[in-house]
Amino acid sequence: MFTGIITDVGTIESTEQRGDLRARVATTYDTAGVDMGASIACSGACLTVVDKGPGWFAVDISAETVARTAPGRWTAGEQLNLERALKVGDELGGHIVTGHVDGVGTIAALESEGDSTRLTIAAPRALAPYLAAKGSIALDGISLTVNSVEDTADAALVGINIIPHTAQMTTFAKLAVGRPVHIEIDILARYLGRMEQLRHVQ
Repeated sequence: MFTGIITDVGTIESTEQRGDLRARVATTYDTAGVDMGASIACSGACLTVVDKGPGWFAVDISAETVARTAPGRWTAGEQLNLERALKVGDELGGHIVTGHVDGVGTIAALESEGDSTRLTIAAPRALAPYLAAKGSIALDGISLTVNSVEDTADAALVGINIIPHTAQMTTFAKLAVGRPVHIEIDILARYLGRMEQLRHVQ
């Protein structure tokens, strides 16, 4: 379980195709305090530490995870938003994030709005029922507030503001139209959607 508050930006140093894809990630974390088998959210995907050394850790990325995440995300040189798992008693500064990628969206537009950057994300149409203005969303693992949602035939256009601090502390310091982003919907919306689905079935 995570909060969507990014605590480091790591870089994939190398990858190796085994049974799964293994990635070695450079980090500023004190890896002496990271347990083998610990969970670390990597740009929104919860992955398990399978090896480590000073300044780096390794994770295995299954074919299922590769298929459900952005193309090219798990390649050498890619930067990742990192968050270690929530501990009991930690401050819940963002919202409850599970580290499960529900879909891949695309940055459809960028514009300056004061000191912030206004993003428009084209989210998969299937996620539209779970997105609402003033609700929570995780993009590449970052906890954010939805400002607006506009439904179209092909997508849900989600408006988000990125303040300078968020940009400086995450991979969102570099944004471009067309860039894919991992989307995790709010966990409460997921359960409410399932309940509503079952209510109509009965």
